[in-house]
Amino acid sequence: MATEEKPTSTETASNETTITQILDVVARAAPEIRAGLPGRRIYAEQNNPSGETPMEADIYADEMLCERLGDLDGVGEYASEERQEVIDTGSGLSVCVDPLDGSSNLKPNNTLGTILAVYDAPLPAAGSDMVAAAYVLYGATTTMITAYDDTVTEYVVQDDGEYEAVREDVTLPEDPSVYGFGGRVPEWIDPFTEYVREVESDPSMKLRYGGSMIGDVNQVLTYGGIFAYPTLTDHPEGKLRVQFEGYPVGYILETAGGRSSDGEQSLMDVEKDGLHSRTPVYVGNEELIERLEAALDD
Repeated sequence: MATEEKPTSTETASNETTITQILDVVARAAPEIRAGLPGRRIYAEQNNPSGETPMEADIYADEMLCERLGDLDGVGEYASEERQEVIDTGSGLSVCVDPLDGSSNLKPNNTLGTILAVYDAPLPAAGSDMVAAAYVLYGATTTMITAYDDTVTEYVVQDDGEYEAVREDVTLPEDPSVYGFGGRVPEWIDPFTEYVREVESDPSMKLRYGGSMIGDVNQVLTYGGIFAYPTLTDHPEGKLRVQFEGYPVGYILETAGGRSSDGEQSLMDVEKDGLHSRTPVYVGNEELIERLEAALDD
Protein backbone atom coordinates (compact mmCIF):
# COMPACT_ATOMS: atom_id res chain seq x y z
CA MET A 1 0.00 0.00 0.00
CA ALA A 2 1.37 3.40 -0.95
CA THR A 3 2.48 5.84 1.73
CA GLU A 4 1.32 9.45 1.77
CA GLU A 5 3.80 12.25 1.09
CA LYS A 6 2.91 15.91 1.48
CA PRO A 7 3.05 17.65 -1.93
CA THR A 8 4.83 20.95 -2.49
CA SER A 9 2.87 24.04 -3.57
CA THR A 10 4.12 23.59 -7.13
CA GLU A 11 3.01 19.96 -7.15
CA THR A 12 -0.38 20.95 -5.73
CA ALA A 13 -0.95 23.49 -8.50
CA SER A 14 0.12 20.95 -11.11
CA ASN A 15 -2.21 18.33 -9.63
CA GLU A 16 -5.13 20.75 -9.67
CA THR A 17 -4.58 21.38 -13.37
CA THR A 18 -4.33 17.65 -14.07
CA ILE A 19 -7.49 16.85 -12.10
CA THR A 20 -9.40 19.45 -14.10
CA GLN A 21 -8.08 17.89 -17.32
CA ILE A 22 -8.99 14.38 -16.16
CA LEU A 23 -12.56 15.38 -15.36
CA ASP A 24 -12.80 17.18 -18.70
CA VAL A 25 -11.62 14.08 -20.59
CA VAL A 26 -14.14 11.84 -18.84
CA ALA A 27 -17.03 14.25 -19.42
CA ARG A 28 -16.17 14.72 -23.10
CA ALA A 29 -15.74 10.99 -23.66
CA ALA A 30 -19.17 10.25 -22.16
CA PRO A 31 -21.27 11.02 -25.28
CA GLU A 32 -18.99 8.85 -27.42
CA ILE A 33 -19.16 5.99 -24.93
CA ARG A 34 -22.93 6.30 -24.84
CA ALA A 35 -23.20 6.45 -28.63
CA GLY A 36 -21.10 3.29 -28.90
CA LEU A 37 -23.32 1.19 -26.64
CA PRO A 38 -26.05 0.00 -29.06
CA GLY A 39 -23.69 -2.03 -31.24
CA ARG A 40 -21.72 -3.51 -28.32
CA ARG A 41 -24.36 -5.34 -26.31
CA ILE A 42 -22.71 -8.76 -26.67
CA TYR A 43 -20.10 -10.47 -24.53
CA ALA A 44 -16.42 -10.16 -25.42
CA GLU A 45 -14.32 -13.26 -26.05
CA GLN A 46 -12.20 -12.81 -22.92
CA ASN A 47 -12.44 -12.64 -19.13
CA ASN A 48 -11.44 -9.71 -16.96
CA PRO A 49 -9.12 -10.06 -13.91
CA SER A 50 -12.07 -11.01 -11.70
CA GLY A 51 -12.98 -13.94 -13.94
CA GLU A 52 -16.05 -12.21 -15.33
CA THR A 53 -16.84 -11.96 -19.03
CA PRO A 54 -17.14 -8.29 -19.98
CA MET A 55 -19.38 -6.88 -22.66
CA GLU A 56 -17.81 -5.48 -25.80
CA ALA A 57 -18.99 -2.09 -24.53
CA ASP A 58 -16.75 -2.50 -21.44
CA ILE A 59 -13.70 -3.02 -23.66
CA TYR A 60 -14.66 -0.13 -25.93
CA ALA A 61 -15.02 2.31 -23.02
CA ASP A 62 -11.82 1.07 -21.38
CA GLU A 63 -9.70 1.48 -24.50
CA MET A 64 -11.05 4.98 -25.12
CA LEU A 65 -10.42 6.15 -21.56
CA CYS A 66 -7.00 4.52 -21.37
CA GLU A 67 -5.85 6.31 -24.52
CA ARG A 68 -7.24 9.72 -23.64
CA LEU A 69 -6.38 9.78 -19.94
CA GLY A 70 -2.98 8.22 -20.60
CA ASP A 71 -2.20 11.01 -23.07
CA LEU A 72 -2.42 13.64 -20.33
CA ASP A 73 1.01 14.85 -19.20
CA GLY A 74 0.03 14.77 -15.53
CA VAL A 75 -1.25 11.18 -15.50
CA GLY A 76 1.40 8.61 -14.57
CA GLU A 77 -0.65 5.42 -14.17
CA TYR A 78 -3.90 4.06 -15.57
CA ALA A 79 -5.80 1.03 -14.25
CA SER A 80 -9.23 -0.37 -14.93
CA GLU A 81 -11.39 -3.29 -13.87
CA GLU A 82 -10.81 -4.78 -17.30
CA ARG A 83 -7.00 -4.93 -17.04
CA GLN A 84 -4.87 -7.21 -14.90
CA GLU A 85 -1.99 -4.77 -14.49
CA VAL A 86 -1.43 -1.05 -14.08
CA ILE A 87 -0.49 0.79 -17.29
CA ASP A 88 2.52 3.11 -16.95
CA THR A 89 1.71 6.33 -18.82
CA GLY A 90 4.50 8.61 -17.57
CA SER A 91 4.63 10.54 -14.31
CA GLY A 92 1.96 12.17 -12.20
CA LEU A 93 -1.38 11.18 -10.71
CA SER A 94 -2.81 7.66 -10.86
CA VAL A 95 -6.23 7.03 -12.39
CA CYS A 96 -8.52 4.05 -11.77
CA VAL A 97 -11.71 3.55 -13.75
CA ASP A 98 -14.62 1.18 -13.91
CA PRO A 99 -15.27 1.93 -17.59
CA LEU A 100 -18.87 0.71 -17.62
CA ASP A 101 -20.39 -0.07 -14.25
CA GLY A 102 -23.52 -2.19 -14.61
CA SER A 103 -22.84 -3.25 -18.20
CA SER A 104 -25.12 -6.26 -17.70
CA ASN A 105 -27.89 -3.65 -17.82
CA LEU A 106 -27.23 -3.14 -21.52
CA LYS A 107 -29.46 -6.05 -22.50
CA PRO A 108 -32.59 -4.78 -20.65
CA ASN A 109 -31.60 -1.13 -21.39
CA ASN A 110 -31.31 -0.05 -17.77
CA THR A 111 -29.03 2.53 -16.13
CA LEU A 112 -25.25 2.19 -16.19
CA GLY A 113 -22.27 4.46 -15.66
CA THR A 114 -18.52 5.14 -15.58
CA ILE A 115 -16.61 5.49 -12.29
CA LEU A 116 -13.38 7.45 -11.85
CA ALA A 117 -10.90 7.56 -8.97
CA VAL A 118 -7.82 9.82 -8.91
CA TYR A 119 -4.93 9.11 -6.51
CA ASP A 120 -1.79 11.04 -5.70
CA ALA A 121 0.22 7.83 -5.19
CA PRO A 122 1.26 4.71 -7.12
CA LEU A 123 -1.33 1.95 -7.45
CA PRO A 124 -2.69 0.20 -5.53
CA ALA A 125 -3.22 3.31 -3.42
CA ALA A 126 -4.85 4.01 -0.07
CA GLY A 127 -8.08 5.91 0.53
CA SER A 128 -6.03 8.73 2.05
CA ASP A 129 -4.26 9.12 -1.32
CA MET A 130 -7.47 10.03 -3.16
CA VAL A 131 -7.64 13.58 -4.49
CA ALA A 132 -10.78 13.40 -6.66
CA ALA A 133 -13.56 11.03 -7.69
CA ALA A 134 -16.40 11.14 -10.17
CA TYR A 135 -19.00 9.10 -11.95
CA VAL A 136 -20.93 9.52 -15.18
CA LEU A 137 -24.50 8.26 -15.24
CA TYR A 138 -26.02 7.21 -18.56
CA GLY A 139 -29.69 7.64 -17.72
CA ALA A 140 -32.48 9.57 -19.38
CA THR A 141 -29.83 12.30 -19.59
CA THR A 142 -26.08 12.00 -19.20
CA THR A 143 -24.86 13.50 -15.95
CA MET A 144 -21.53 13.62 -14.14
CA ILE A 145 -21.04 13.85 -10.38
CA THR A 146 -17.63 15.05 -9.20
CA ALA A 147 -16.10 15.19 -5.72
CA TYR A 148 -13.11 17.49 -5.63
CA ASP A 149 -11.78 20.18 -3.30
CA ASP A 150 -14.32 19.23 -0.59
CA THR A 151 -17.27 19.88 -2.92
CA VAL A 152 -19.67 17.64 -4.83
CA THR A 153 -21.01 19.03 -8.11
CA GLU A 154 -23.50 17.64 -10.62
CA TYR A 155 -23.10 18.41 -14.34
CA VAL A 156 -25.33 17.71 -17.30
CA VAL A 157 -23.31 16.47 -20.28
CA GLN A 158 -24.61 17.41 -23.72
CA ASP A 159 -24.37 15.27 -26.87
CA ASP A 160 -21.45 17.38 -28.13
CA GLY A 161 -19.43 16.82 -24.96
CA GLU A 162 -20.10 20.24 -23.46
CA TYR A 163 -21.09 20.09 -19.80
CA GLU A 164 -22.62 22.54 -17.36
CA ALA A 165 -22.99 22.53 -13.59
CA VAL A 166 -26.63 22.17 -12.56
CA ARG A 167 -26.13 21.53 -8.82
CA GLU A 168 -23.25 22.75 -6.68
CA ASP A 169 -22.36 21.88 -3.10
CA VAL A 170 -24.50 18.74 -3.38
CA THR A 171 -25.36 17.15 -0.02
CA LEU A 172 -27.50 14.20 0.98
CA PRO A 173 -31.05 15.17 1.96
CA GLU A 174 -31.57 15.02 5.72
CA ASP A 175 -34.72 12.88 5.44
CA PRO A 176 -33.69 9.65 3.67
CA SER A 177 -36.27 7.85 1.56
CA VAL A 178 -34.60 5.14 -0.58
CA TYR A 179 -32.65 1.93 -0.09
CA GLY A 180 -31.00 -0.64 -2.35
CA PHE A 181 -29.20 -3.83 -1.31
CA GLY A 182 -27.21 -6.11 -3.61
CA GLY A 183 -26.28 -9.79 -3.49
CA ARG A 184 -28.54 -12.83 -3.34
CA VAL A 185 -30.84 -12.62 -0.31
CA PRO A 186 -30.17 -16.25 0.78
CA GLU A 187 -26.46 -15.36 1.00
CA TRP A 188 -26.91 -12.35 3.28
CA ILE A 189 -25.55 -12.86 6.79
CA ASP A 190 -28.20 -12.89 9.54
CA PRO A 191 -27.35 -9.52 11.17
CA PHE A 192 -27.60 -7.79 7.81
CA THR A 193 -30.90 -9.51 7.01
CA GLU A 194 -32.32 -8.26 10.32
CA TYR A 195 -31.14 -4.74 9.54
CA VAL A 196 -32.76 -4.86 6.10
CA ARG A 197 -36.07 -5.96 7.60
CA GLU A 198 -35.91 -2.97 9.95
CA VAL A 199 -35.31 -0.59 7.04
CA GLU A 200 -38.12 -2.20 5.01
CA SER A 201 -40.54 -1.75 7.90
CA ASP A 202 -40.16 2.04 7.73
CA PRO A 203 -43.06 3.33 5.56
CA SER A 204 -41.04 6.37 4.53
CA MET A 205 -38.40 4.18 2.82
CA LYS A 206 -38.78 2.91 -0.76
CA LEU A 207 -36.84 0.17 -2.56
CA ARG A 208 -34.65 1.46 -5.39
CA TYR A 209 -32.33 -1.21 -6.79
CA GLY A 210 -31.48 -1.45 -10.48
CA GLY A 211 -28.41 -3.66 -10.74
CA SER A 212 -26.02 -0.81 -11.55
CA MET A 213 -24.17 0.22 -8.41
CA ILE A 214 -23.62 3.77 -9.55
CA GLY A 215 -27.27 4.19 -10.54
CA ASP A 216 -28.34 3.02 -7.09
CA VAL A 217 -25.79 5.29 -5.39
CA ASN A 218 -27.11 8.21 -7.41
CA GLN A 219 -30.60 7.51 -6.03
CA VAL A 220 -29.16 7.79 -2.51
CA LEU A 221 -27.30 11.00 -3.35
CA THR A 222 -30.52 12.46 -4.80
CA TYR A 223 -33.08 11.37 -2.23
CA GLY A 224 -31.07 10.27 0.81
CA GLY A 225 -30.98 6.71 2.07
CA ILE A 226 -28.62 3.76 1.94
CA PHE A 227 -26.99 1.52 -0.65
CA ALA A 228 -25.15 -1.68 0.21
CA TYR A 229 -23.35 -4.52 -1.46
CA PRO A 230 -22.78 -6.46 1.73
CA THR A 231 -20.72 -9.29 3.13
CA LEU A 232 -22.13 -12.55 1.77
CA THR A 233 -21.83 -16.04 3.19
CA ASP A 234 -20.04 -17.22 0.04
CA HIS A 235 -18.21 -13.91 -0.58
CA PRO A 236 -17.12 -12.45 2.78
CA GLU A 237 -15.42 -9.53 1.02
CA GLY A 238 -18.49 -8.74 -1.05
CA LYS A 239 -18.30 -8.02 -4.77
CA LEU A 240 -17.10 -4.44 -5.24
CA ARG A 241 -13.46 -3.53 -5.79
CA VAL A 242 -11.76 -1.17 -3.35
CA GLN A 243 -9.70 0.84 -5.84
CA PHE A 244 -12.36 1.14 -8.54
CA GLU A 245 -15.62 1.35 -6.56
CA GLY A 246 -15.19 1.33 -2.78
CA TYR A 247 -12.85 4.29 -2.42
CA PRO A 248 -14.43 6.61 -5.04
CA VAL A 249 -18.01 5.98 -3.92
CA GLY A 250 -17.02 6.38 -0.28
CA TYR A 251 -15.19 9.60 -1.12
CA ILE A 252 -18.15 11.07 -3.00
CA LEU A 253 -20.73 10.19 -0.34
CA GLU A 254 -18.55 11.43 2.53
CA THR A 255 -17.80 14.67 0.68
CA ALA A 256 -21.57 15.10 0.27
CA GLY A 257 -22.06 14.86 4.05
CA GLY A 258 -22.93 11.18 4.23
CA ARG A 259 -21.01 8.22 5.56
CA SER A 260 -19.38 5.13 4.11
CA SER A 261 -18.44 1.85 5.77
CA ASP A 262 -17.15 -1.65 5.19
CA GLY A 263 -19.27 -2.68 8.17
CA GLU A 264 -16.72 -1.58 10.76
CA GLN A 265 -14.95 1.56 9.51
CA SER A 266 -15.01 4.21 6.80
CA LEU A 267 -14.32 2.83 3.35
CA MET A 268 -11.54 5.42 3.14
CA ASP A 269 -9.73 3.59 5.96
CA VAL A 270 -9.91 0.15 4.33
CA GLU A 271 -6.46 -1.25 3.55
CA LYS A 272 -6.02 -3.79 0.76
CA ASP A 273 -2.81 -4.66 -1.05
CA GLY A 274 -4.22 -5.98 -4.33
CA LEU A 275 -5.26 -3.84 -7.28
CA HIS A 276 -8.46 -5.87 -7.67
CA SER A 277 -9.16 -6.53 -3.97
CA ARG A 278 -12.78 -6.36 -2.86
CA THR A 279 -14.68 -4.95 0.10
CA PRO A 280 -18.24 -4.84 1.44
CA VAL A 281 -19.72 -1.42 0.67
CA TYR A 282 -22.30 0.48 2.68
CA VAL A 283 -22.95 4.17 1.88
CA GLY A 284 -25.67 6.63 2.80
CA ASN A 285 -26.97 8.94 5.47
CA GLU A 286 -24.98 8.96 8.69
CA GLU A 287 -27.75 7.66 10.95
CA LEU A 288 -28.49 4.71 8.67
CA ILE A 289 -24.82 3.72 8.47
CA GLU A 290 -24.43 4.02 12.24
CA ARG A 291 -27.40 1.71 12.75
CA LEU A 292 -25.97 -0.71 10.23
CA GLU A 293 -22.59 -0.88 11.96
CA ALA A 294 -24.30 -1.40 15.30
CA ALA A 295 -26.37 -4.26 13.81
CA LEU A 296 -23.31 -5.95 12.34
CA ASP A 297 -21.44 -5.57 15.62
CA ASP A 298 -24.09 -7.40 17.69
